[in-house]
Formats: sequence, structure tokens, C-alpha cells
Amino acid sequence: MKRFASCAALMLLVSLTAGACANKKVVPPAPGPPPPPVETTKPTTPPPPPPAPPAPQPSAPTEDEVFAKTTLEELNAQKPLADVYFGYDAVDLSEEGRAGLQKNLQWLKRWTSTKIMIEGHADSRGTNEYNLALAERRADAVRDYLVSLGLGTDRMTIVSKGEEQPFCSEETDGCWQQNRRGHFIITAK
Repeated sequence: MKRFASCAALMLLVSLTAGACANKKVVPPAPGPPPPPVETTKPTTPPPPPPAPPAPQPSAPTEDEVFAKTTLEELNAQKPLADVYFGYDAVDLSEEGRAGLQKNLQWLKRWTSTKIMIEGHADSRGTNEYNLALAERRADAVRDYLVSLGLGTDRMTIVSKGEEQPFCSEETDGCWQQNRRGHFIITAK
């Protein structure tokens, strides 16, 4: 009986323990922070390669390079040297004429290798001989003034055209004024 009592006590203990365990609630652990969302990204295509750097632009030609490539015909067509105009039957330079020659001298000093021909012209009034002599004196006056400003005579020649190559062919005062001139031709660069 002792054994029975021991067995019975053991059973009672097991049943009480089992009952107590059955009544105990299991508490789940407190929730932690949610797991970070898993980003599902579509596979991206790699960015296009950067554009190739532009080809280096050739540098703009210098003023000297442009001048060197310009022909005498092109240079004379550009008319960098202004004509000088004279009064009727006159060889004296006006203030305007002297100012124009000073500008021409600046250009001639910039391009020291250039040489010029100064053409003297007259209008159609007067005899051919008179107009040739008058036109020569006009060319002389232009050359002499440029020499007085420091331009060497070795860079200039003169020629008298008289009335033979008029700029304007009408027989009017306005046209005659245009023909009474000292005209520049660049002969060497």
C-alpha cells in the first residue's frame, strides 16, 4: 500500500502540474520593429555613355594670318585707304583730307610691308595737258603730307591719271567733285 500511496501521490502531483500548465497562457514576445521593406526594383539599364567631347575648334586666324592670305586684288577691293578730295583747280589739302590721310597712315604703319601708288585725278574741265599736270600736283601733295607724318618715300609712288579714269562720268558738280582726288592702290604687301 505504501507503494500505491506513493504512486497515487505521484499521479496527483503530475495531474496538478499538468493542470497548472494547461491554464497558463503563453504570451507571445512583444513585436519588434517591422523588418525593413524589401525593395523590389526592376533591373535598370545603365545610363547612356556621356557624349564625346566636341572636337577642338580651330582657333580663329589672327589678323596677320588673314592679311597674309588676302590677295592684292581683294585688299584693294576692301579699300582700307580712303581717297582724298580736292577743290576745283586746287592742290591744297583740306582739314578733312589731312584727317583722312592720318587714318590712312595708321593703316600703313600697321602693315609696314605694304607699298602704295598714289594716283592723282582731275575732273574733265580743262585741257588734257593741264589736267595731267594738276593731277600730278595733287598726287605730290598727298605723298608730301604722308612723308611729313613719317611715312618713307620708298613705300610710295605717284602717277597722274588726269581726267582719263574718272570715278563718275556725269557732267555735274557732284560728279566732278568725286573725280578731283588722290586715290590709293596697294601695290605690295
